[in-house]
Amino acid sequence: MSVSASVALSVAVMNRCWARVVLESIVRNGVRHICIAPGSRSTPLTLEAVRLQDSHRAVCHTHFDERGLGFFALGLAKADNTPVAIIVTSGTAAANLYPAIIEAEQSGHDLIVLTADRPPELIDCGANQAIQQQGIFADYPVVSVNFPRPSEDYSSAWLLSRIDQACQRQKVQHGVIHFNLPFAEPLYQADESAVQHAAWLAEFNRWASKKQVWIEYAAQQSEVLIHENWDYWRTKQGVIVVGKLPPEQSMGISAWAATMGWVVITDIQSGLEPSLPYADIWLANEIVQQKLLQAEIVLQFGSRIISKRVNRFLEQFKGEYWLIEASQKNLDPYHHQHTRFNVKVHHWLRAHPPLRQRPWLLEPLALSQFCAAFIEQQIGGQLNEASLAHHVSRVLPSNGSLFLGNSLFVRLVDGLCKLPEGYPVYTNRGASGIDGLLATAAGVAVATNQPLVAMLGDISALYDLNSLALFKQVRQPTILFVINNNGGAIFDLLPVEESVKDQFYRLGHGLDFSSAAAMFGLSYSRPYTWADLNSVLKQAYGRKEATIIEIKVNPSDGSKTYKSLIEQIAGAVIGG
Repeated sequence: MSVSASVALSVAVMNRCWARVVLESIVRNGVRHICIAPGSRSTPLTLEAVRLQDSHRAVCHTHFDERGLGFFALGLAKADNTPVAIIVTSGTAAANLYPAIIEAEQSGHDLIVLTADRPPELIDCGANQAIQQQGIFADYPVVSVNFPRPSEDYSSAWLLSRIDQACQRQKVQHGVIHFNLPFAEPLYQADESAVQHAAWLAEFNRWASKKQVWIEYAAQQSEVLIHENWDYWRTKQGVIVVGKLPPEQSMGISAWAATMGWVVITDIQSGLEPSLPYADIWLANEIVQQKLLQAEIVLQFGSRIISKRVNRFLEQFKGEYWLIEASQKNLDPYHHQHTRFNVKVHHWLRAHPPLRQRPWLLEPLALSQFCAAFIEQQIGGQLNEASLAHHVSRVLPSNGSLFLGNSLFVRLVDGLCKLPEGYPVYTNRGASGIDGLLATAAGVAVATNQPLVAMLGDISALYDLNSLALFKQVRQPTILFVINNNGGAIFDLLPVEESVKDQFYRLGHGLDFSSAAAMFGLSYSRPYTWADLNSVLKQAYGRKEATIIEIKVNPSDGSKTYKSLIEQIAGAVIGG
């Protein structure tokens, strides 16, 4: 073997050794799913991920579209509640992960992004597929590390230590880790025997034979202390607002709140069966809203509240305000002077016993009950946007999950629907974009391995059409509702001038999704009535695969119905 060939082989072996340490370390830190986009520069990482899959220590997923892959990984992270790794090659492949990274950071889900890179000597010199990847995601990751090229100048202990420190920060703050990993050529031809027995790996191999992370961190105290003035505040007139919560944290809120006799307003993402449903509708009534503002204290559990009118109530409230949410993020967009508890909600409830008392405000209950019959009367028996949103529970499997897209339909569901207690609801309400919604839903479906209903609009579906390919991976009945109102009907709820709305905002397209379903090999139906839909669902739930159900509606029917409901409730006379 020539000297040059020997040197080249050592580079390939060193690349694989380096990648082995990186992949082993992140798996020890909780990664179970590794999402891989095809690429040459990332070969050392890809081959080591495959080795972990072959030994049943990780599951590898692939997709040809990095943007969709990022959101698919986000869906896995949401449903599996573990960090999910993403491997991509250099260049714009990395840039395509940016939207998913933003959403993960905003919503506090854990991704570990491994971007392969060209070595430093190939940057800014005209080399192919070489861009500035250091810091490419700005401040969105909780940790960004630009590693040196693989070299024996750095010990495997140093590499393990650097990765463990980053993973520990993620466990505390939650969000995204970005590891930028340059690899010099050759990227292939690494003799497995040479990799396994490389002297550089000796310390790593001794550690790898044990079942532990490189750095053990002492357990943090999770005890929540009672607020010193709780005995005073629990006797006052209160309102509880419940936003997005993990399922395990929502348990116990309903019973606790019922004992207190306080008004409870719940978001569709809360996991609670609302005692006062349709809050976005009945809060349009100025009389009730003013009475609600007489509360002396507001407790907000969770965040990312969808309802415009609930948010307006929070903005206008000027009394005592407590926010309970287990993160380090600032989650008060209205900048109240307030008390913040960075703890899990169920821990807070245990530390703050309720005081049994009678309800202090009855008008919300009366108006909520009135809304139930009024909404039913107004939307009628036809299959349309508003009726589907109101009757979502009719189409859900008992042992499944619901994924809701963004824009108009999620607002309709939040305002018009009443879900059973504890039903899992997934959303992308961190940055609330319409990108990557199909891919995220696919990730949820694969991670839960249970039936899933996903509901999103036509523009969202068009935006993420490539991600329909991901649904070939699902092994349970999965229903993709595409509500096709021919454009962005959300703008009908906003004061957009009619002269420019259609051309520059709504973007009517005149398309349907039957051909898209055929292209990606998915079952497709377009029901016209509730009877049609019930028949379609019976068949769809009998198949362990994905089905697209397109609900084609008149462009403005859903938005007009919603605006009409709000206007009529706003003018209702309480008790009249």
